[in-house]
Amino acid sequence: MADPIPPAPSRLAKLAEVARLFLRLGLTAFGGPAAYIAMMEDEVVARRRWIARDEFLDRLGAANLIPGPTATEVVIFLGYLRAGWPGLVVAGVCFIVPAAVMVACFAWAYVRFGGLPQVGQFLYGLKPVIIAIIAQALWKLGRTAVRTRFLGVAGVASIGAALAGAGALIVLAGAGVVAALREWWKSSQRGLWPLAFLLLVAGAVLAGQFAPFLAASAQPRAVGLGALFLYFLKIGSVLYGSGYVLLAFLQQDLVRNWHWLTSKQLLDAVAVGQITPGPLFTTATFIGYVLKGAPGAVAATIGIFLPAFVFCAIGGAVLPWLRRSRLAGAFLDGVNVASLALMAVVTWELARTALVDILTIATALACSVLLFRYRVNTGWLVLGGVLWGLALAWKA
Repeated sequence: MADPIPPAPSRLAKLAEVARLFLRLGLTAFGGPAAYIAMMEDEVVARRRWIARDEFLDRLGAANLIPGPTATEVVIFLGYLRAGWPGLVVAGVCFIVPAAVMVACFAWAYVRFGGLPQVGQFLYGLKPVIIAIIAQALWKLGRTAVRTRFLGVAGVASIGAALAGAGALIVLAGAGVVAALREWWKSSQRGLWPLAFLLLVAGAVLAGQFAPFLAASAQPRAVGLGALFLYFLKIGSVLYGSGYVLLAFLQQDLVRNWHWLTSKQLLDAVAVGQITPGPLFTTATFIGYVLKGAPGAVAATIGIFLPAFVFCAIGGAVLPWLRRSRLAGAFLDGVNVASLALMAVVTWELARTALVDILTIATALACSVLLFRYRVNTGWLVLGGVLWGLALAWKA
């Protein structure tokens, strides 16, 4: 007699799964957006099978096209896919809050003692582990995304464009438009309205490249909770790119123009964002605490992350509709390949700074074997990398 099929988990059970997973990732996801995305792919696609790999790629491509922290937006998308609207909120909150709390604790110590404790030694052992994790994710996602020879060529061209200095949005929109134009040309019904709509969307995406310059133009009168919230809400609504792009605008606004911070304080805020797990955008938490204490940390954190929830709520409803259109689907295919190309370029740049001697190269190779051959959980590898780095620092 066949075993009975287990009942599907209830909405509440799915919500609990979402909370457990992203709370754990929020506590252990070191290494930057590419690493977080790699860890999420391993958990939700390979291990838990919540969604297919092509669905994951669609969410990754969409997150790259909307403003805000890309990895956090992928988290929010995944929570929505698993547990609906409540999952959207729970996933994002569980991923953001652990990092924000840790950053706030560092900010408290910084304000109280006037400096940062020496906590960065573990990065030496952790960085090679992160490189191996990202490489495995790129391999698996690439096999799904590059379904045709054309998409393979588009991916290589996107890598070349990124290495040549093209902006991320230009690479993404360019690959998407070329793929969609190819699909439109192959179609027997070459309607102009779908093409016009597609070009309008691409133009709006490219306009986002310049939106932060416009958003940074207004100067608040003084440092206050309202001014902090509105400033970071504005930045979260229009900022494309990594946390390092965020650094450039904070330097221009908060240091040079408004003199809210010194350059040293800003660099210390970014350093704390790097050595703590979770999104680098929690730099805003540190700045908020330094300027206005705990209320300022809460205001800045909510301000910079709130737009991501709104954009993902809209995108989560629109993406399935877009996939039903061959033209829009081809655009997304091009964006997905370009997203992986950008991820590959970031990985190359990280590898050049992480793999600096025989020991780090050997660590990365060993972790690659554990991942590709034995499918060891990425969380254990991250923990091992932290302990390995601390052991080396203690020995030195």
